[in-house]
Amino acid sequence: MHLTETISSDRRAILRGFAAAAVTSLAAPAMAAETLPAAPTGAGGATDKAYWADVKRLYAVTPDVVNLENGYWGIMTEPVRREFIRQSDMINYQNTYYARQRAGADFEAVRTRVAEAVGAAVEEIALTRGATEALQLLIGGYNRLKPGDGVLYADLDYDSMQYAMNALRARRGVDVVKFDVPEPATRQAVLDAYARAIEANPKTRLLLLTHVSHRTGFVMPVAELARMAKAKGIDTIVDAAHSWGQIDFKVSELEADFVGFNLHKWIGAPLGVGFLYIRKDRLAAIDRDMGDEDFAEADIRSRVHTGTVNFATVLTVPTAVALHQQIGAAAKQARLRYLRDYWVSRARGFKDIEILTPDEAGSYGAITSFRLAGKTGKADNEAIVVKLRDSHKVMTVRRAGVAKGQCIRVTPALFTDEADLDRLVEALAVVTGTKTG
Repeated sequence: MHLTETISSDRRAILRGFAAAAVTSLAAPAMAAETLPAAPTGAGGATDKAYWADVKRLYAVTPDVVNLENGYWGIMTEPVRREFIRQSDMINYQNTYYARQRAGADFEAVRTRVAEAVGAAVEEIALTRGATEALQLLIGGYNRLKPGDGVLYADLDYDSMQYAMNALRARRGVDVVKFDVPEPATRQAVLDAYARAIEANPKTRLLLLTHVSHRTGFVMPVAELARMAKAKGIDTIVDAAHSWGQIDFKVSELEADFVGFNLHKWIGAPLGVGFLYIRKDRLAAIDRDMGDEDFAEADIRSRVHTGTVNFATVLTVPTAVALHQQIGAAAKQARLRYLRDYWVSRARGFKDIEILTPDEAGSYGAITSFRLAGKTGKADNEAIVVKLRDSHKVMTVRRAGVAKGQCIRVTPALFTDEADLDRLVEALAVVTGTKTG
């Protein structure tokens, strides 16, 4: 066979593959990891070495560093990554023919799958490019404020959401109040702090809550706080960017009418996808996005007007959700809490180390931050991050914005194991000058 005939034959085979992918754009990956056994249950499930080794093998992760900075976004498992590539190839091959013919139905199937997984009605969610976009739309679009009203948020809330709340001063003519979450943060101390802030600001009509703080990992008692606010005629918008997939819950358990979610953090979808939730009887409280007319005013999708999105990213979401459900939210939560406890239980006794996240049941997940006594500035904390990374090959990240000073965030993931955390603990012993053994 001539070379040109070989190339032609190979090209035809490739194109047949793309065509098949187009036909089965959402049908092929019914489950992301067919060989993964059932997740262990019971008290010992979080420490089942064989099972979690199987989960770890789903990930391809650089060996150059122990990555304990998994709060930025979640690494895709290999089944999800392969599905993303498959969908990218299909979109590139079909192009606008696919977009005009089938994308609408496929996106609606994705929306339905996400709604079912989070425990919402499909008409209560709309896909976005992430939690930041979702929350900006909810905060900026909230139309129940009038000049002289107040809005309230805390130091542990995410920077971009603080900016959006601050912008309401000019946009809606409201008073914006920020307060500090007590440190160390306990469940009762936090409830008391919010109660004091609400009492001190009786004109408050909107409260921002963060379910899991990206700064310290503290898990807010959101349902109790939402009930507290509602009793005072205050609506809540909840930032759940870090919680769904790290913490086991359904959206109704938050008792909030407006919530922003990520899908590329703890669910493990490709970068650039999330969704917003608006309880169906509260849709009118959020304006259409920039006067959107693509969807009816009664359709939640009119609250998002993104433009052209990455089709492949959205189409890969069901594979990521399938794996999340296959492992199970409860099993993930238990494993992540175990990994956190594994290093914190030893590091708490180290010289001059302050663990910002309490051991209180229900108040933490995977994320926990620490600070060295007296090291509250940017330069000090950045130097520690660099030392951990360059001298000990452990990746962490500096976090600012905590009222009592900057800190260092440690975030394990499902591919993290005890040996990885042993290295962190050994590194912290060196950094703090603590003698071990």
